[in-house]
Amino acid sequence: MNADFLAVLEFWEREKGISRNVLVNAVQEALLSAAKKAVGAARELRVTIDPKNGDIKAWAKLIVTEKVISKHDQISVFDARRVKGDAQIGEELEVEVTPTGFGRIASQYAKQALMQSVRRAEKAMIFSEFKDRVGDIISGTVRRFERSDVLVDLGKYEAMLPNKERVPTEEYQVGERIRCYVKAVEQGPHGPEIILSRADPRFVIKLFQVEVSEISDGTIEIKGIAREPGFRTKLAVWTRDEKVDPVGACVGLRGQRVKNIVRELNNEKVDIIKWSSNVRDYVTNALAPAKIKTFELDEPNKRAKIKVADDQLSLAIGKRGQNARLTSRLTGWQVDIEAEVVVRHGFEEKVAEAVEHLAAIPGIAREQADALVHAGLTRLEDLLQAEEGDIRDISQIGDQAAAVLQAARDEADRRKIQIGGDAATV
Repeated sequence: MNADFLAVLEFWEREKGISRNVLVNAVQEALLSAAKKAVGAARELRVTIDPKNGDIKAWAKLIVTEKVISKHDQISVFDARRVKGDAQIGEELEVEVTPTGFGRIASQYAKQALMQSVRRAEKAMIFSEFKDRVGDIISGTVRRFERSDVLVDLGKYEAMLPNKERVPTEEYQVGERIRCYVKAVEQGPHGPEIILSRADPRFVIKLFQVEVSEISDGTIEIKGIAREPGFRTKLAVWTRDEKVDPVGACVGLRGQRVKNIVRELNNEKVDIIKWSSNVRDYVTNALAPAKIKTFELDEPNKRAKIKVADDQLSLAIGKRGQNARLTSRLTGWQVDIEAEVVVRHGFEEKVAEAVEHLAAIPGIAREQADALVHAGLTRLEDLLQAEEGDIRDISQIGDQAAAVLQAARDEADRRKIQIGGDAATV
């Protein structure tokens, strides 16, 4: 048992990094319980383990007496002097009371206590080591699955990637190596738990801090982020240094920096935009490359109503509204996007509009204007180029052809005079 015990101590000390003294103390406590059952309720009973050779001994403090009435509390003078030659009656003497076969009884207690102690020590080490690593990125190996949660082997410890922290588009295989964000170290019902995440927006932020030196040294600041894990992320960056292009620095030469991050995110789309304190500019940057036609702000309610060309609507809104939704999260403004309504006149509306324009010319009646339009003369310019003979045969014009043409020339002269007056005024 002693050799086995020492081997177990060495294993846990080597594999888990748990101090041998911690393990020995835990086992001693367990063996004390075993000794109380094996020895009985001896006075001030204690158990010791030699950490070098694994010898286990039980000790009790007994009072020297001529006649032993209670063997758990007293020892005869004869037996006491075998331990200590000058022992006197009434003296308190610590004596070894290790019973025969105590090792077999103690071994079961030792094993149980050792495992419990290892678990407690391991949990304490998890908490002490990882409580300051929240926010870091670590690598681990997928070890197994518990329902939809992923258990990740970090070497000495095991961490959990809960289902809600997984990216929905990702599938993991046992033995696969993955990088995760340390989201929290929590005291669960069974002790400290390391909670990992690949879906947290801060995972993307940390990747940029690792990849982009200008972010890690504070030259470029990340002002905001909005993410739908596995699909798309929008990141707003800014710098005080006018010589630095914050977007270009994050993208990197030939896009290498952002490519590395996109590869880690399994091809999740990443939009890097320039942050601005001006809401119009900020929202416009966030919706790029969609082109905005009109922009209305409702500042009290933090709503932005945007109109885009009809062919830009799907680009601005994005697949299943993703682009607009992420823009709202990123900017903190509710963004409503609509297509610009373009009034398209039909043939009849165009004819009626042409008739109105000609009928507005002094000297041309509505009936005459209607006849002219249906004859193909829809504009004042058409009348100015027409000959009297061209319109004499038009019904409702006839002998009035000369008068109609003169009215057109008078209107043209009047318009020229107005244009000249306006130019002079300017």
